[in-house]
Order: sequence, then structure tokens, then C-alpha cells
Amino acid sequence: MNISVHADADLTAVSHSDLANAVRFLAVDAIETSQSGHPGLPMGMADVATVLFSRFLKFDSAHPHWPDRDRFVLSAGHGSMLLYALLHLTGGDVSLDDIKAFRQWGSKTPGHPEYGHTPGVETTTGPLGQGIATAVGMALAERMANAQHGDGLVDHFTYVIAGDGCLMEGISQEAISLAGHLGLGRLIVLFDDNGISIDGPTSLATSDDQLARFAASGWSVRGVDGHDPEAVAQAIAEERESTRPSLIACRTIIGFGAPDRQGTEKAHGAPLGTEQTAAARRTLGWDYQPFVVPVTILKAWRMIGQRGQVERLAWLDRYECATPEQRDLFIEGKAVALPNAYAQASAKLRERFATERPKLATRQASQQVLDGIAETIPGFVGGSADLTHSNLTHAKAQTPVKRDAFAGDYIHYGIREHGMAAAMNGLALYGGFIPYGGTFLAFSDYSRPAIRLAALMRIRVIHVMTHDSIGLGEDGPTHQPVEHLAALRVIPNLLVFRPADAVETLEAWDCALQAENRPSVLCLSRQALPTFRSDVRGRNRVARGAYLIVSPDGGRDVTLIATGSEVSIALEAARLLATEHVRAAVVSAPCFALFEEQPEDYRAAVLGTAPRVGIEAAVVGDWHRWIGTEGEFVGMRGFGASAPAPVLYREFGITPQGVAEAARRAMARAGKQ
Repeated sequence: MNISVHADADLTAVSHSDLANAVRFLAVDAIETSQSGHPGLPMGMADVATVLFSRFLKFDSAHPHWPDRDRFVLSAGHGSMLLYALLHLTGGDVSLDDIKAFRQWGSKTPGHPEYGHTPGVETTTGPLGQGIATAVGMALAERMANAQHGDGLVDHFTYVIAGDGCLMEGISQEAISLAGHLGLGRLIVLFDDNGISIDGPTSLATSDDQLARFAASGWSVRGVDGHDPEAVAQAIAEERESTRPSLIACRTIIGFGAPDRQGTEKAHGAPLGTEQTAAARRTLGWDYQPFVVPVTILKAWRMIGQRGQVERLAWLDRYECATPEQRDLFIEGKAVALPNAYAQASAKLRERFATERPKLATRQASQQVLDGIAETIPGFVGGSADLTHSNLTHAKAQTPVKRDAFAGDYIHYGIREHGMAAAMNGLALYGGFIPYGGTFLAFSDYSRPAIRLAALMRIRVIHVMTHDSIGLGEDGPTHQPVEHLAALRVIPNLLVFRPADAVETLEAWDCALQAENRPSVLCLSRQALPTFRSDVRGRNRVARGAYLIVSPDGGRDVTLIATGSEVSIALEAARLLATEHVRAAVVSAPCFALFEEQPEDYRAAVLGTAPRVGIEAAVVGDWHRWIGTEGEFVGMRGFGASAPAPVLYREFGITPQGVAEAARRAMARAGKQ
């Protein structure tokens, strides 16, 4: 339906309850038609959401990517129909047919909100707690952008609707602690305080005083009746003036209006059913057929959606009045392009690494890369989960971000790997930032849910994971990642790099920076590795995923395929085999995902037809894809141990001699010996 809305239309002619009920019953009808979904949250939080969208949220429905818009995150993503109803009613790119196709194949209205799939959705949510943690990154991005560009170009809020489940998830504590520490005063969380979870009352599992909990982390807190629109409006208005992040606990009734379901877990995750839907219509006075919104109410909602047009146009005027330098630097919600200065700095580093051929841990090579390129990339933001001097993620030119000092470009995330990963997602989603953050590879499990969402959302986020194998030595098996490479490699759209020397480290960084639509993990060594690459001006060979280092004259008898620190072991094994007149090709395979994407003829040329041996100080994972079912694997069969790295490699048989013996077995099996 096309609705024409005049700028002088009278919004007060439509009551708050009419506006809120339009949201409620679009959600109820869509869920009923789909026969799946979660009506409880849309019905319970419709009053709060209506107040937020109609009185406070700065947005223009016709321009959902306007840079100075307020960000709205539905952290409780199971209540997605609340957001879809609001997007439709305000005139966004969600049609009534999309609403009717809720949770169906190909629709814009999937079961949980998906960034990049539905216009107006700021981030993918559903895994509880991810939304609030990602919003912390968005709120931090707003403060950092404001510090650079000033109030004239950056002046907006980040709002979150979160439920009991979001606040039970451990990531929420990491997020609220970081936000409170940094004093992110433009972040307002509206807590759907309904006291119900899937199993029943939240009292079954938690007794937390959420107001006290947030206050202890430095937040401004208050509670209100979530069904009293004036009380909600007053709370939001006052919290907008706070210099601290804000929690407004909105006491609501889940499934509000459904007489036999409201206030119980039965309203949470199933359609109301025909009888309860009809009863809710009678209870709330919504005397309309399914999916029908009266024109007067729809006009009022469309006016709400267009109201931000005035502010957007005023912002555009300010933007046009800015200096060319300011406009060039301004974060316009677009992916950061790599400038010529970056290419020049990268080429200079490559020449030095290839000429000097240093023996470095790849984490040290990574730091040298960062020192060389950090100043050349606008919006390049580093950080670490309290491991800065182990991950070596701080470039010399970077300055820390602090409370009331947001002009820096390095974030001390604290020991909050999951919160860090989600906040990095928020920085990337905000636009204009390329975030990277460090921890140990063994702790990637703490970051994994946020890494997975970054891959799903197709955003450029770079994880620097050091101490990538048993080579970290004496800290022992608790810190020695053996299964983590395999676990990360199976995440779709994620690039996992394990570079073998300084040149490959530089090339892996380049691949990660060039990948605008996918996240990356750089797995870097603690121990020093020799630089075997000497091609000063060669092409980026890591970009092919795997490539031949040694190609023997006269063909090959065996192919040794290795990653990271084990490439040097493979090279030494090839030399050992050469003394026995065995022609061993050596392949470095720093990124399985990129290799898989190469043309079949290239992969065949790299892998060859000779027997293959895979070498990696990790579990076998999916190595048999590359070495074949008859191939040999030299790696870990279990967890590591506490001892110096050379001892560990020797005791676990990951040595040149062990690789040579595996090659002999593979050749014997293939009848090559």
C-alpha cells in the first residue's frame, strides 16, 4: 500500500495504544501464519519500542544507511517480528508480503534478524547476548568517530532491546563491564524485564539484581513500568542526558494481551493459536482482520518513518560545508578502501623481509607489519584481550582509547575475548573502521560465537591469534592449541591463515585487509622461524591459499604439504630425502579456504599425483581433503605437554626425520619404493 504523508500530518490524532497494537498484531498474525516464531517479546515490548521509534529514534526510513542515524539493535533476536513490523510500518524496505512470508524461503523476514539480508537490520542477532555486546562496539565507534569529526557530523545514540536471556549469557558481563569502564554515555539498553524464560520463571535459574549489577559496572540505571508510555518516555529522555551508559529495566508482561498466555513461558516461543489470537484482539480492542492496519494508523507510522528526513538533510548540509579533507576522512558507512600509501608501505616491508630474510616468530613479523602499515590506513583500530605484549598487536604509532579520550586507535579490551570479538563486529558494522584484536589461539573458543557471526554477516574483522601450536612450550596443554585450526577452518566464509615466515605473514595481512566481505584469523607462532621467501617484488602467493616452494627437477616422488612453523620442517625433510635420491616437492598451505577457491587445474598442479604427506602441529582435521585417504599425516594425535618447544616437537615426532619416514611409508604404499 502506498501512503502519502504530509509533513504537517498530526501524529497526536492517533493514540499510543493504536500505534503499539499495530506492531503487536502484525507480529502475532505473521507468527500465526508461519506457525512458528516468538510472539511474547513483540507483544510485551511493543509499548517500549513504540515510544522509542515515535519519540526518540533518529532515522530516515528511506535512507537506512544514513551515517548519523541512531543505531537500534534487537539483542533478543528471537523477537524479530517486533523489528520487522516496525520496519514495515515506518516505510522501510519490508513490505506486507514480506511480513506475510515470515520465516519462509527467500523472504526478507527470517526467523532472526540478519544483517545484509533485511534493510534496516544493523546486526545479526539471535544467539543471546551477542546483540548487546555488538552494540557496545557500535557505541564505542560513535564516540571514536565523534572525537575525530565533532558533533556536527557525528551525534547519535545506540539503543538496544535486550531480554533476560541476553543478560544471563556470560558475554553480557564482558560487554557491560567494558562499556561502563569506557563511559559510553550514548548507549541505552532497554531491558525487557518480564521475568520469564523458556523453562518458566527466571527465578528457576537466577536471582540477580540487574540494576545493582549494571550500577556496579558504572552504568546509570532505573526501572519503569514498560506498559506506561509516559514513564518510558521520561526515562529515555533523562538517560539521554547521562554521561554513562544507561540501563532502563522495563517491567513488562510477556505476551501482553493474550489472556491465557500472557505472563507465562507459553507466550515465548510458539504461535498463540486461533482462540488466543482472537481473545487478544478482543482484550486490546484491535477489531481488524489479520494483517490489516487502518490507514490513519499506518499514516501516523509512515510519518514517524519520514520525520528524520529533516535531520538527515540538515546533516547533509553540514557535510557539504566541511572541508575536503574532512569529507575525505569522514566515515560514511562504507568499507574502508586501502590507500596508495598502504600499498607503498607494504611493498617496502616486503623488500626488507625478502632481502634480509630474518629469523622471526611470525607474531614478531606481524608486529613489524603493523608498525609499517598502521598509519597508512584510516580507521585501522587495534586491540588485545590483555595480551598486547604477547600478541604484539600494538603498533608504535597507535595511541590507546580511554574514557573521555576516544581519539586513539588502540583498545585495551581486558580479559574479555568474547566481548572483544563482538565489539570488533560492532566497530566493523558501524562503518569506516577495520578492527583487529589479539589473543592466544587456544582462547579462540571464547571468541568463536562472535567470529561465526562475523562470517555470517560478511564483515571485515581480523583476529590475531598467537601462540599457535605446541611451539609455545612450557605453558603446557592448556595453552597449546591442537584442535583449534580444524575447528576454525570449518566455519564458512572465514579465512584462517597460518603463515610460515615473515613474507607470508605480510601477505596474510594483505589478504585479510583486502577481504572486505569476510573475517580473518591470523594464526602466528611464538617461536622464531626462518624466512624462506626471497622474491622481493613477487605476487602475493598466500592469496592462492597454497603454492609450491620446492619443485624437483624431473618430477616428484612425494609431496610434502605443511603450514606455519612446520614448513621449515618440511623443507629440511626434503633435503634429507634428497640424500636418498627421493624427489620431494614442498608445498606451503597457509590458507585452506583460499586454496579451495582456486581453479581445479591450479590445485592439481600444486598437489601433483605423487603420494602426499601433511605436516602440521595440530590434529588431522580435514587434512585428508588435500593428502587423500592414502596420505600420511605428521601432527598431533592428542593434547600437548609442558616442556620446551624443541623437546615437544621431538617427543611428538614432528621432525624432519619423522616427516621423511612418513614419506617413505606413503611411497611404499603407493608402490613408489
